[in-house]
Amino acid sequence: MRKAAFTPARRAPLMRRMETPNHPHPPRLRAFVRQLEHAVAHAGGEAPLLSRARALLRDLVAHDDWLPAPFARPHPQHYQQYLLHADAAQRFSVVSFVWGPGQGTPIHDHTVWGLIGMLRGAEESQPYARDARGRWHPHGPARRLQPGDVEAVSPTIGDVHRVRNALADGVSVSIHVYGADIGRVRRHVFTEEGAAKPFVSGYANTAVHP
Repeated sequence: MRKAAFTPARRAPLMRRMETPNHPHPPRLRAFVRQLEHAVAHAGGEAPLLSRARALLRDLVAHDDWLPAPFARPHPQHYQQYLLHADAAQRFSVVSFVWGPGQGTPIHDHTVWGLIGMLRGAEESQPYARDARGRWHPHGPARRLQPGDVEAVSPTIGDVHRVRNALADGVSVSIHVYGADIGRVRRHVFTEEGAAKPFVSGYANTAVHP
């Protein structure tokens, strides 16, 4: 497996979404964002929001005909995180994660609710929990996400995991939804011994709001 790294990507200060004159929102993504806006505004709590948003994301990733090629492009050395849409009020963001063969992450948190939907390829997600000495250990079995699968994370239901491309010889793409503009959120990576390092991920794309 290639070495995992959380190197902050280059980020345009005014970047908000993938929609530009050259890359308008595909109709399927545009409908998803519109429905998600309604869910965020009317859910009335995290549990009903995750339930509704999970169903919406499951429907989105059930179709692999809408993600433009520039937002599914891998990098030879590390995974890519492309911003597809960020809500103007910073209530949520939609991101594509692109994993080259064997690429993965360190143990990390999110600090906000999130949903991971598998679009193509396969991904392995291993939850972690801290023991009484402050060390991180795998918590339960790793879950293999196949196209159409959706997984949830949050500080309420479990927020720390390690993720890798389950394919040793292919590219995998997952669509993530977070309860903030995730590329701007101060988060943490962890060693198994318990050391924490803050990071802000940024995004791989530099397209800006027109």
